[in-house]
Amino acid sequence: MSSALTEEEQLSKLKSVTKKYGSSVATGVLIAVIAFLGWNYWHKKDNRALENETARVQQMMDQAPSAVTDKTAFANVATLADTVVKKQSNSAQAIQAQLVMAKIDFDKADYAAAERELMKVQGSTVKDEGLISLVNLHLAYAQTAQKKYDEALKTLDLIKVPSFAATANEARGDIFVEQNNKEKARQAYQDAWKLAVERKQERQILQIKLESVGILVDDPEIDNPILDKQEDAS
Repeated sequence: MSSALTEEEQLSKLKSVTKKYGSSVATGVLIAVIAFLGWNYWHKKDNRALENETARVQQMMDQAPSAVTDKTAFANVATLADTVVKKQSNSAQAIQAQLVMAKIDFDKADYAAAERELMKVQGSTVKDEGLISLVNLHLAYAQTAQKKYDEALKTLDLIKVPSFAATANEARGDIFVEQNNKEKARQAYQDAWKLAVERKQERQILQIKLESVGILVDDPEIDNPILDKQEDAS
């Protein structure tokens, strides 16, 4: 990042990057994840009730794009979600239903509604830490969008699953950017990058964020993938 930019200009650029790419980390593959989890649970448990709830979640997914702008479609999806949660409140399908609702709320920029939906299942007793981590990741982004930064950081601390560690650190970096804390953002993004490289996870957006805080990311195949960018002191 050019030293000709003032600290204020750098932070402004950083915020534009996180607004463009921030919650896309959490939402970009959400529907695919929900679809996979629903299919996986249906095969693991030969249970007619779970089969029915999985079918309802699939209906929600099919109607979700229309529900963003169509009030009737939204009401239909909301009714399906309520049915799933009431019938199987501590099931993977209940969590999936609330994640679909939260995705719709995100797309509508109604972050308070997304937070409410995710809080309904945050304490679920489903024995799947990965699924609960996904809920907490989305919840943290919903809280961040409402400037509830301390709450969002506490929510991210609940994520203990190693496969989510890089994404959680990236979300922390986004929060620190919003708090105008460039140094903490840089460290969080670096931590996220190291973990993403180790686990061979997707990191194209993270690379953009790192560069926006003055860190050049080299080829991940070399031993030391993160190099501090030397700013022109002249």
